[in-house]
This record gives sequence, structure tokens and C-alpha cells, in this order.
Amino acid sequence: MRVMVVGATSWGCTLASCANRAGNDAVVLCRTDEEAAELSAAREHRRLLPGIALPEGLTFTANPGGSPPRVVIWATPSQRLRENLRHVLPNLTPGDTVHASAAKGLERGSHLRMTQVLEQELTLAGRDGRVGSISGPNIAREVARGLPATTVVASANGDDRDRLQQALNSTSFRVYTNDDVVGVELGGALKNVIAIAVGTAVGMDVGDNARAALMTRGLSEITRLGVSLGAAPATFAGLAGLGDLLATASSPRSRNRTLGERIGSGMTLAEAMADNPHVVEGVETTRVVLEVAEALGVDMPIAQVVSQVLFEDLEPREAIRVLMERAPTVEG
Repeated sequence: MRVMVVGATSWGCTLASCANRAGNDAVVLCRTDEEAAELSAAREHRRLLPGIALPEGLTFTANPGGSPPRVVIWATPSQRLRENLRHVLPNLTPGDTVHASAAKGLERGSHLRMTQVLEQELTLAGRDGRVGSISGPNIAREVARGLPATTVVASANGDDRDRLQQALNSTSFRVYTNDDVVGVELGGALKNVIAIAVGTAVGMDVGDNARAALMTRGLSEITRLGVSLGAAPATFAGLAGLGDLLATASSPRSRNRTLGERIGSGMTLAEAMADNPHVVEGVETTRVVLEVAEALGVDMPIAQVVSQVLFEDLEPREAIRVLMERAPTVEG
């Protein structure tokens, strides 16, 4: 099938490579003709995936026209998804298409999940709102190299889940399906906040016990908020919950953990983000998730101190004191 990936990001090029390995006609929609020509000639994303060859069968273009794709994967940063939808959809050939978000975040202002943004913009464009989400323990550089990895595709429609699975599943990238779109999306978005906390602990060198506690209690926070929004609790014990959290909070290649490490070592947020070519989704997600949690009355103490460290100049060691001195309670 024809699979179009919108966004020549590291994850976008990686997912297009997965679609190619799955035997599909994979196309990366770039921002400009110049970007498309450069990637096509180099067969490598030298800025974001240096040293990793992109498949010869992968096509790069700045034109979304042509035969209608069976699957469109939106791999743009979450805060720019709506902008990209409004730019691309009017020029995308209508057809029997499933649209899937690969972004892990919540939209600033609206608090919407990415599939909700997709649904809104597809309706405004007069398109069929068949949507899904892709999430899991996926460090882009490892997946791009063809190292063994797994992910989850979620949709309310069984046929759409199967199509997304067929678009990406291969011998190096095992794709599972799930009908809990809310849980899969929230697990992918919220683990970035906890990964910043874990990275900060690594930067301060406060030990493995502290890191384990942040991951475990962080997963509890994610689950509480997710269930309050209608997600199934079991989803957060799976690949899009615990799996993604473990990969993102443990890997030195994780951009959210790396940001936390820099802050834990004494950098400001601005200093920690300087010279970073990648978008660190957890920063904006931290702002949004606390607004959502406050509106629902959900307690998220780790996310709260991450926000205070990032945006209110709370010292990381003081953040640990705040967490440790909370009133004792039951585990849950």
C-alpha cells in the first residue's frame, strides 16, 4: 500500500523506513523541494539521524498530491500538528485513507490529544475522520538502524488498526494493536514528563533507588490521569505505558531524559535546550498536563515539581525535598 509520512523528522524518516521494510510504497512529505532533494541524494538525514542509511526505496517529496495514500502518518511535533494539517490536507488527494498521529503530546490551549486534533481538522476539510495513534518504546535511532523493537497502533476501528499494523509491521518492528486510543496516546505523551524527572535525578547522581521510585510513582500518576479521562488501566502496564516510560526514562539517547540530566547538572532550561536539533515534547506537555490534572482534581506531584523546576526556578534538590516531605500515604 502507499504510506505517506508527513514530516522529515527523525521519527518521521524512521517510520517511513519501517513502512518500506514492511513492503509498502513509503513516501516522506518534506517541507520544501530542497529538503526532499537533499534527503533523496544523501539517503541519510545528516542532521537528525547521522550515519544511518535510509532505504533506497524511500521516496522524498514536497508534493502531497498523486495517488491517494492508504495510510498517512503525521510525524510532526505535537504543537505544530494542526498547522501542518491545515497546510497539507487541501493538497492531499482524497481517498480511502487512515490518518495516524505519531506525535506524543497534548495540544497547548485546547488540551486535546493528537487524534482529537486530527478528527477536528479532517472534519473541517470535509474528509473522512478515520484516525489512529502510534506509540510505544521507540528510540528513533535504534528503530532506524533496524534493531528489534515493538510499538502499538490504536484506533477505535478494527479494520483501521489492521491497516496501520500492515503499514509498519516487519521482522525488525513488531506492531501490536489496541482499541484504547485514549490510554495509548496519554501513555506516550505523559511519560515524557516523568522522563525529565528521572533525567534530573541522574544529573544530580542521587542513585538508582530514586530513579526507580520516580519511574514507579510516575507511572501511577500517568495511570490516575489516564483512567480519569476514560483510559483502560491495563494499557498503562503495556508497551504504550510502562514500556515507553522505561525506554524514555532509561535511555541516554532519550531527548527528554537528556534534558533532565542537563538541568540536574546545573543548567537552566534555556541552556539545556540550546544546540538541540530535536523537539523535546515533555516541556510543553508538562504545562498542559497540569492544567488538565487541576481541572479534573487529579494529584500529580512529580509533574508538579517538574513544572516548578522548568518554569519557576525551583532548584532540583529542593524539588526532591518537596517530594520526600509530602505526607505519608498508602501506595496506589
